[in-house]
Amino acid sequence: MLAEHFRAVRSFSTALAEPLRDEDCVVQSMPDASPTKWHLAHTTWFFETFVLVRALPQYRAFHPAYGFLFNSYYDAVGERHPRPERGLLTRPSLDEVRRYRAHVDDAMSELLALSDGPSRVIQPGVDVAFATRLGLEHEQQHQELLLTDILHAFSCNPLRPAYREEPFTGGAANGNARAREGRAAGGPPTDLRWASFDEGLHSIGRDANDPTFAFDNERPRHRVFLDRFSLASRLVTNVEYLEFIADGGYAKPELWLADGWNEMRARQWTAPLYWEGGADERASVSERSQFSLRGVHRLDPDAPVCHVSFYEADAYAHWAGARLATEAEWEVMAERVRLAGNFVESGHLEPVAWHPGEDPAETKGGAGPYQVFGDVWEWTQSPYVGYPGFRPWTGALGEYNGKFMCNQMVLRGGSCVTSTNHIRASYRNFFPPNARWQFSGIRLARSK
Repeated sequence: MLAEHFRAVRSFSTALAEPLRDEDCVVQSMPDASPTKWHLAHTTWFFETFVLVRALPQYRAFHPAYGFLFNSYYDAVGERHPRPERGLLTRPSLDEVRRYRAHVDDAMSELLALSDGPSRVIQPGVDVAFATRLGLEHEQQHQELLLTDILHAFSCNPLRPAYREEPFTGGAANGNARAREGRAAGGPPTDLRWASFDEGLHSIGRDANDPTFAFDNERPRHRVFLDRFSLASRLVTNVEYLEFIADGGYAKPELWLADGWNEMRARQWTAPLYWEGGADERASVSERSQFSLRGVHRLDPDAPVCHVSFYEADAYAHWAGARLATEAEWEVMAERVRLAGNFVESGHLEPVAWHPGEDPAETKGGAGPYQVFGDVWEWTQSPYVGYPGFRPWTGALGEYNGKFMCNQMVLRGGSCVTSTNHIRASYRNFFPPNARWQFSGIRLARSK
């Protein structure tokens, strides 16, 4: 039921902010990140702007300036406050933003309770039910960003604060993902194996007639020809990535794309973001730690490597004698496995080691690949572009995805801070190739 889903998603955003102090909710640690307070207000502005104002003639905006303060990138809607300066918005206060959320939630509840609400047209081709579902998917994206952004902010604090030291359980209302407590006690993962896929025509994407929700960038479903290929049975681990570092991976230009080499040298990358300790590349696992949402802890050698850029993922793949998968190859694989994994509902809030027999998303038929969903977003080698026949949504909502189809790379599969009911095999995430603050990792591929 849409109204129930609306309440669950909106409540989960509030729950995610509960461990934070008011001061935490204002900070912006870099231009790519946003304050928690802004995330809470922006997602509310979305419902007010794209649902309430258009569906209810009697509705009046909560505050006349909020459209300017909390618009993100919708040029068709109006001017906006500069993104790099969101951290300067000490006003409105966090309490005022909470009142804003309550005001919009009350109005949305009334709208969704109307017998004709879900079918009321608010602009050509877009009705209340669609716009509300889009707003909920949008809010779940910002729930993930809220966590990635506060992690980055806390990493800049010399006090090394933890978002939450104990496993988080506030996401239980959003899904039934199996928690993976105690997995690190099961011994190291098995040796990496390869799952082979035959050449031929395959279909990817979402059919235009599929009634379930999908973003416009997931459509239309179309055919692709793939040569025979293989995908790794599991994700690359921290200890495997450490071997790349120890072998001078960050000092070998032959492994890197030119842009990646220049970016790495300019930013002085020597390890994944949030790795700590180890004065040189020869430092062992025991000498290294990692900063996470649960504070500083010893680096788990068997957990998937995380917080690497596309450039680093691509360099590692070359070093390993492999490559990154295309997004078509990844989706063909993903359609064969159950949609389950280490998502935000598990409470770990970081990738966890996989051990034989413990992956909840066992392949249909019983064999790998594993860790397909959850844990880390998997970089692909595919640039983010429209599918053949892609048509963005009409009106201002057409700016949601299409305008970013340049200078971005596709990631697949979701992460440990993604909601279970937000991800699907056709879901296309995208970020610039130098992005590292997201929960992004590596699965290897090979051509046959």
